[in-house]
This record gives sequence, C-alpha cells and structure tokens, in this order.
Amino acid sequence: MATPVNPPPQHRTSPPPLSEAVHARLLRLVYDDPRAAAEAVPRLTPRQRAGLDPLPVEPSLLAPQLLRTLRREIRALPDDTKRLLLLAAADQHPVAAHAYLRAVAAARLDTRPTEAAEAAGVAQGTVGGVVFRDAWTRIAAYEAASPADRREAHRLLARVLGGGSESVRRSWHRAAGALGPSRRLAAELRTSADRARVTGQPALAGALAERAAALCPDPREQARLLAGAATDAWHAGRPDRAHHLASRTDTPALDGVLALRAGNAAEAFDTLLAAAAAGKRPAESAESLTLAAEAAVYTGDLRRLHEASTLAHRLALPAPGILPGLTAAAEGDYETAGALLRETAGRSGLDAGPAVGSTPALLLHAGIAALMLGDHPRAATATLRAAAAARAGGTPVIEAQALEFRVYADFWTGRTRAAEAAAREGLRQAYATGQDNGACHLRAALAMFAAVTGEEEGCRAHAAAVRSHALARGLGLPAALAQWALAFLDLTTGRFPAAAARLRALAGSGPGHGHRAIRHLATPHYVEAAVRTGDTRVARAAHADYDRWARAVGSPDDLALSARCRALLVPGTEAVEHYRTALDLHARGTRDLERARTELLCASALRRLRRRAEARDRLHSALEAFDSFGAPHCAAQARAELRALGTPASAPAATDPAALLTAQQLIVARMAAEGATNREIADRLALSPRTIDHHLRGVFARLGIRSRIELVRLLDGSTGID
Repeated sequence: MATPVNPPPQHRTSPPPLSEAVHARLLRLVYDDPRAAAEAVPRLTPRQRAGLDPLPVEPSLLAPQLLRTLRREIRALPDDTKRLLLLAAADQHPVAAHAYLRAVAAARLDTRPTEAAEAAGVAQGTVGGVVFRDAWTRIAAYEAASPADRREAHRLLARVLGGGSESVRRSWHRAAGALGPSRRLAAELRTSADRARVTGQPALAGALAERAAALCPDPREQARLLAGAATDAWHAGRPDRAHHLASRTDTPALDGVLALRAGNAAEAFDTLLAAAAAGKRPAESAESLTLAAEAAVYTGDLRRLHEASTLAHRLALPAPGILPGLTAAAEGDYETAGALLRETAGRSGLDAGPAVGSTPALLLHAGIAALMLGDHPRAATATLRAAAAARAGGTPVIEAQALEFRVYADFWTGRTRAAEAAAREGLRQAYATGQDNGACHLRAALAMFAAVTGEEEGCRAHAAAVRSHALARGLGLPAALAQWALAFLDLTTGRFPAAAARLRALAGSGPGHGHRAIRHLATPHYVEAAVRTGDTRVARAAHADYDRWARAVGSPDDLALSARCRALLVPGTEAVEHYRTALDLHARGTRDLERARTELLCASALRRLRRRAEARDRLHSALEAFDSFGAPHCAAQARAELRALGTPASAPAATDPAALLTAQQLIVARMAAEGATNREIADRLALSPRTIDHHLRGVFARLGIRSRIELVRLLDGSTGID
C-alpha cells in the first residue's frame, strides 16, 4: 500500500486593504464607529472591497454581532425603560420628528424609568429628550422591540404631530405604523416627499419615497418612487443606498448621473444625452442636458460638446451653463466664447448678490466659467456660494464638486496651503459621497500642488493614480491636469526636454487623454520649455493661439503670460520690454505664483544683458514670493541666478515647522507627535498606512530630522503648530 502523502499546508492570504474611497464610504455607513467598521470589513465581498459593487446599507448586514450584543443589553432593562427608549429611537431615525416629549405627555408615560438606562450607560434623559450613547445603541433600542411595539410607537408619534411644517413627518410615522400596502398612504408619502425636496431635505425625501414604494401596490408607480428615492439618496450623499435603489428600477437619467460621478464619463454622456432627448418635460430634458455638459467637460471630447449643443438647439432649450462658451471655444471662436463665458460667470452674484434662481449647479458653472476667464475672485465667490447653497440644501455631493474648482482659484492666487487644504477636504467628501471621478480630479490638483511644493515622490504617486483611473473612466480633465503637474515638475527642476514633451501631449483631446482648457492654461509653460530646447516653431504657433484667447477673455494675467511668451520668443533688449509689459499686467491680476516666475525669467534676461542691479532686485522679489509659496524648486532657480550674479543667497531661514510643511504633512505630524501609530493616523484620516508612511518621510526630510522623538521635541518648541 502506498504511503499517503500529506498535502502541503494551505496558507490563507489576507485580503487587500480597502481603497481610500471604500474606506471613507464604509466609515460613513457605520457612523464612524470603529467596532462596527472592524466587523464590517471582513464581511465585504472582493468586489465590494474593490469598489465595484455597492456596500451593504442595512445595519444588520454591516455589524450583526455588534447589534446582537447591544440588543441583549437593551433587553436586560426594565420594560418601562425599553418602551421609552423605543419611542425615543423611533422619533430620531431615519426621520427626526422631535416629538418624543409630546408623545410621552400624550401617553402619560413616566420618564423616571430612563434612570435605569442612565445607570446602564445606554442613554441619558435630558430636558430635550433622550440622548443615546451612540448611533448603534439607538438602532439596537429600536430593533430590540417587537414589530407590533414599533408600530405602536410610530402611531403615537403620528398622533402628536400636527399639520403645516410637521405634516411631512406625521406622514412618515403614519406609514411606519401601517400593517401592509396602502395606496392612500403611498400617495400621502409621495406628496410629502415632494415637499421635502422643495424645502431642500433630500435625505428626508428619500426616506419618504422609499417607504412609499414599499406601501405602493402599483408596480409602475413603485418603480417611479424608487427612482426618486435613489436620486434623493444620491443628493444626500448616500451613494451605496442610491445604487441599491437604482438597481431596482430602470431610469436612464439616474444611471447617467451615477456613471458621471463614479463610472465611465463618456458612457455617462451618451446616457444623459439620450435621457435629455427622451425627456417628457422640458425641465427634465434641461437637467439631463446640464449633466451631459458636465460629462463633456470631464471627458474633454470636443465632439460631445457639439452633440450637446446641437440637441439643445433641436429641443429649443437654452444651452445650459458653460456649454455655449465651451462649444464656441472648441470651434475657435474665442470672441464669442469670451462673451458667453462672461455671461455665465455673471451668475456668481459677485456684483449684486446671488442671482434669483441660482442653484448650486448653476453657481458651479459660473465658477468654472470665471476660471476659464482668469477671473479668480469671481471663481472663488461662485464656488464658495455653490458649496454654501449645497450645504443649505442638504446636497453634499455638489459641495464636493464645488471644492474641485475652488482649489484652482486658491492655487493660482498663491494661497497654496489653503488650496491644498481645500483639495484634501474635497477629496474626503468626494470619497465619502461616492464621487470617485471627482476624487480623481482632486488628486490631480494635489499632484500639481506637490509639483509646486517640491514633493516629487508625492507628485508622481498622485499623477500615476490619476492616470490609471482617468484612462479607465474616460476622464480627460484630471488626466491633463496630472500631466501638467509632471511637466511643471520637470520644468522647475531643469528637465526641459521632458517638460516640453509632456506639454506637447496636452494638445491632444479626448477621453482620458488631454483637455482644451488645461492646454490653454499650460501653454505659457510649454513655450518656456520649448524655447529652452530650441523648438521655437511649434512654440510660436502655440503662443499665437494662446494670445488670441488672452485677448478675447481680457484677463490681465492671461495677457501678462502672453507677453511673457512673446519675451521668450524674441532676443535681447526687446525681450526685456515684453517682460516689463507682462509685469505691469501681472500687477493688475491675481496669479501671484506666475508673476514671480515672470520676474525670474525677466531677471535672467537682464543678467545676460549685464543689467545686474535690476536683475538682482527682480530675483530678490521672486525669491521672497517662492519662499512664501513653499515652492523650493522655483526658489532654487532664483538662488542659482543670484549666484550667477555673484550674490550668494542663503537657504530659507524658516524655523517654524508650520512654514515648512504642507497642510496634510502638518496634520500627520501633529498626530504622530501625539503618539498615534501609522495605522491609527490612517484610520482617522481615511487614508492607507502606506500613504501615512509617505507623508511622515516627507515630514522628516523637510524638518531635517530622523525620528519621532525629534519630531515631538521640535513640535513642542513650536508656536505655529498649535
């Protein structure tokens, strides 16, 4: 008999860590509770971990063991205590009715039994009602009761709620107390959901519409209600619930929105354009067309701009937002484009308060138009108002989108630290609300910030991640911005052929590749790189097109940069005159970082003409600006020019860590100095431990230290870190 061979031991490989996007969404779903998160992660499927499928949204599927433990704790309490906790839980979620105290009075209940809950550490009675220990305890208090007791609690709450502003919440509790399907209650809930939408309460509207669908006996009406609930969930920043609900209905417009924010932008455009063409009401078609225009912006595909404009004309609808201006620019009609973009930017309300009827989406379009015009104060105003309107309307998805474009205005006006902080906050919100494409755009912005602040490793890491995502999703805008970031890094570190090659590639447009708007913005850098490599023929053609654009929009900064390009393309003393023209124009503009680069180039030309004193003054001014922006590579170029003049320039004397670190590095440094591990910092910031390790290495390099002990000592002695 053959001797049996024992099989080799099986080594179970641990699943890959969650991406930042999935981690952020999961934390939002579990109310930032580490116990629930720890239980939920192993329960996710490989596709959910990879972000390919929506996450579970029901608490019982996320953390069943935690809920079982908490329900046992609740059930051990006296019956009178449990009844009060059930009433309080039903009053608070998912629709906050604020009717607990009235319900207690109407039922003549004694509130003293809440003392048992306080003694157990479960909840606390206050003058305003009951405050639970945490969200999961509140869920357990509700689920520990029988269905009959829950219905009784909802009916009691419905009885004490009145009409007017309370009618919507009364409808909810009436429906929650129902035994089965009811056409009448479904209709009442539908009406209440419509009211909630009008008053800017998408989370409430979604809960009402979803409950109405559960009570509705008509399958077609049920599908319409589910589509409305899915849209509400999306607007309220609940992407996983939106996807779950959307999977139960067939609504092309909704599918297009979800694809635009997290799927393939080119496919989203096609879906939204078809939805606009099939819209039964002009308002529906106009909304789909507006979103289709946004999809065209993200793709950078000029053909799609024409398609959207053509459909708007065929439907006799005004072309939405920035679409007319972009279409004219794509056709080379810069004068018309400038006029149309100025009209759109005027909706920011900078001059006379917000325009009547300016929705967050229209304000966002106004901000983008202002950016294209080089009007950064107006862009900042429009995007700030878009974010504020989104917060007031309970739509965090648009707030994250507003931050995508706000960072441009902050960045170009020299507020690099504020821009980076806004980008990171926008990135957190984009991930938490399921907007992976917006997150890709923000990571491209972070790549640009890293290029300016000299974080070469960070710039390349962000750019690589952006390119991978952008190519898969047809996103020309972030791909082009990341390419520009790498080119700027090459330009400021003297790798001129590489910079020129990258910037030439931006001339292409189309899904996942280039973008016309970024090409315009990057042209001055391309001209500089091309001149340094001797390729002036293509540079002259690029400048001629840029100059036409600058004259059409009339932005002082664009005109200044055009004059700088002209200076680079002509020899000797003639160049100096163009540089002086550029600096005069910069003085009326807001792009302070580019003004400093113009001073640097002007000083170099002056040095070659042996006008040493004037060159020295320009260099000192540029160096001061670069140091204040935290742009070490640009500062190194200025110091090299000063050394060429025989004027040694010392390294920056900043001793305050806050002046040496980026916004994210500063946050990580604080946490590390407080004793948090890389894993703990990663969990708190919804980042990966690998990213935290990268940030800490950057902190150590910038501060010239080698250990956390030195970091603690340095921060303890710094006033700028508090």
